[in-house]
Amino acid sequence: MAYTVTFWGTRGSIPTPGAHTARYGGNTPCVAVEGAGGQLVILDAGTGIRALGLKLAERHNGAVQAEILLSHAHWDHIQGLPHFKPFFSPGNAVRIWGSRQGTTSLEAILRQQMDPAVFPIPLDALSAKLTVRQVEPGGGEFTVGEFRVRAMRLRHPGTTLGYRLTPAGGGASMAYVTDNELGPGGHYDTPASWRNDFVAFLANTELLIHDAMYTPQELEQHRGWGHSTFEEAVTLAADAGVRRLVLFHHEPEHGDADVDGMLAAARRAAKARGTPVEVLAGQEGATLTL
Repeated sequence: MAYTVTFWGTRGSIPTPGAHTARYGGNTPCVAVEGAGGQLVILDAGTGIRALGLKLAERHNGAVQAEILLSHAHWDHIQGLPHFKPFFSPGNAVRIWGSRQGTTSLEAILRQQMDPAVFPIPLDALSAKLTVRQVEPGGGEFTVGEFRVRAMRLRHPGTTLGYRLTPAGGGASMAYVTDNELGPGGHYDTPASWRNDFVAFLANTELLIHDAMYTPQELEQHRGWGHSTFEEAVTLAADAGVRRLVLFHHEPEHGDADVDGMLAAARRAAKARGTPVEVLAGQEGATLTL
C-alpha cells in the first residue's frame, strides 16, 4: 500500500515563528500519515496540528476519523490538541494513543492540559467522540487504521515512545523517533541491549524521522537532555539499513541557515560512511510518498 507522510510541525521545545524559520517551519511536532483509503494517522500533536485540523475540517465537512499517536506528553508534543478543530464538530471521531507517565494515565494528563485553570474548554465538552488508548512500551504489535504499529521506549526523560508503522496489507515501513538520546548521557530506564534492540526495531525501514536537535559541539552542553546530533542520526540510519532519514525536532535557536548547514554536514557524513541513505531535513509543508 502506498501512503503519504506530510510534515505539519518540525520544531522542538517551543514554537518559533518568524522570518528566520520560514522555510523549515516554527511549529512543534506533528506529522500526518495518510493511506490510500484516506485513513489518517497523526504522529504527535504539537502546534502543527492546528493547521492540519483546519484542513481536515474543510476537506471532510464533519466526518473526520483520526488516530493520534503521541510520543510522550511533554508540552511541545501535545500543546496543539486543544486547538484541533475536528474536536469541536459532532460526527467526528478521534482516538489518541500514548503511554502513561509514572502512575498518571494518559487520559488524566490530557484532562489536566484542558483543566479550566489553564484552558477554557474541558476535555468533556468536546463535540467529537474521543477515545484514549494506553500503549505499553514493548507491549507487542497493535493496529491503527490501515497500519500495524510497534512501539519502543526511547532514551528521553519520562516515558517516551518511538513508533514503527507498516501497512497491514503490505508495503514500506516508516519510523517516527523524536526526542531520543543516542549517545552516552542521562539516566534512562532502558536495558544494556537497548542500542542493538533499537537497530533491530528500525531495520530496513524506508523512512526514519529522527531527533537531530544538536550539532556535536552543542551536545556537549546538553548530555542527559534526551536529544541527539545529526551525526548520531546518520550513524543509526546506516546501522539499521534505513533508506531515507529525515532530521527532526529542530532546535529553537536554529534558523533556516543553521538547519541548512546541519543538513549539508549530515549528507557529508553519510557520504563519508559510504551509506546509500538519503538525508533530508524536516520541512513544514513537505510531503513524502512511500
